[in-house]
Amino acid sequence: MSTPNPVTPNVPTIENAPERQVYLQRLFLKDASLEMPNAPRILIVEGAPQIDVQVGTGIDMLDVGVFQVTLQVTVTAKIKEEVAFLCEVHQAGIFQLANFPDNAEVQHVLAAYCPGVILPFAREAIANIVGRTGYPPVMLQPINFDALYAQHLAQAQAQAAAAPATVQ
Repeated sequence: MSTPNPVTPNVPTIENAPERQVYLQRLFLKDASLEMPNAPRILIVEGAPQIDVQVGTGIDMLDVGVFQVTLQVTVTAKIKEEVAFLCEVHQAGIFQLANFPDNAEVQHVLAAYCPGVILPFAREAIANIVGRTGYPPVMLQPINFDALYAQHLAQAQAQAAAAPATVQ
């Protein structure tokens, strides 16, 4: 049996919001998985696991000015080329953006600021899940999403400049 949320979020409408405002409406764990394909044998292999972390983001528009931002984190641990565990978390947040006159600013907020808000929750989920494997928890390091977004923009501009001009 589900009960409605007794607390109504006090989120101003876009019309009465102050200039350039980001409202966090919800944070939630959208998906989480753990695989240990070589257990239990891998648990007795000597050596520390080599950890590989991959991070991605996804942005979905839910309504005018309302977006779901998803941070996907995949942690793969290997010992001597064998997978010890694979943990994947999709941590998401629903954000309302108000009074952003420039679409470039909206994209920057969604691609850099919002994932930074979500990261501590993904970090906690990863640490909790990996802690159940018998290996020490993995603590994700801070990520500079502003730098990653700037790198993405630079790559897109370089690709656009390198693309042959279309003649009409």
